[in-house]
Amino acid sequence: MTTGTRTRQTRREELAAFLRSRRERIRPEDVGLPPGLRRRTPGLRREEVAQLAGVGVTWYTWLEQGRPINASVQVLDAVARTLRLDAAEREHLYRLADMPEIADPAGDGDCLDAEVHTILRQLDPLPACVYNGRYDLLAWNAAYGTIFASVVARPRLERNVLWRVFTMPECCCPLVNKEEELPQMVATLRAAFGRHVGEPAWTGFVTRLSAASPDFARMWAMHDVARPGVRMKLFKHSSVGLIRLTSTSMALAAPPETRIVVYTPMDDESRRHVEWLTVHPEVAHCPRHGEPLPG
Repeated sequence: MTTGTRTRQTRREELAAFLRSRRERIRPEDVGLPPGLRRRTPGLRREEVAQLAGVGVTWYTWLEQGRPINASVQVLDAVARTLRLDAAEREHLYRLADMPEIADPAGDGDCLDAEVHTILRQLDPLPACVYNGRYDLLAWNAAYGTIFASVVARPRLERNVLWRVFTMPECCCPLVNKEEELPQMVATLRAAFGRHVGEPAWTGFVTRLSAASPDFARMWAMHDVARPGVRMKLFKHSSVGLIRLTSTSMALAAPPETRIVVYTPMDDESRRHVEWLTVHPEVAHCPRHGEPLPG
């Protein structure tokens, strides 16, 4: 047996033990199931985890037995939600399942202090959100969700602003002044990337986005760097038209490399548009691509 094979086998055994331990800590009544009278072991049964996660019983059994099976990101995410894994536990799950490029402890709003969520709510009707250094969207308020519906509507692992603006169809993209803003965003990512050279979560993201977007690949190859700051952003909205906003980034103490971004209307017309949208949050969709159009 080669060293690589032994390492994979050890990782699978660790994955099996980890899944069993997480399954056993959840009481059936915690997930709306009757406690039952004939449970010989604590926690959920394998078939219950499979049912709640929407996966096959045999597949989940093999996963928990450490067999060499393939698992998609979507399926692992469903298992993680069912087992109520926090950000660190999700990262551990993905690494043990041989998906280290997906693992990222700062990829979820659960890592933020409760006070940060309170601040976001208090900022309404100003759109506000929290990004990490890779432009993953970690949290947002109602105003942000109304204007940027095309981002918040995605599954958790796909809520990345850079990925969305570089890969979505032109007719669905809300950003008007892309020529000025996209190079700046890529330069900001490049500066953050310098602190994560060699980390699979970062290198994997850049590799996938470079393959998906020639424009991103071209800008990334320029090696420009920049810091987050105050920027003027122009957005189009299917209901109100043009919205002129100033984005202001403010670093958070924790987790590392996270920041609150607040979008302030630049003129009275844009302010009225933002206020109107917070009262009328209906979401229209592109008839060609099905993308949410407000944001």
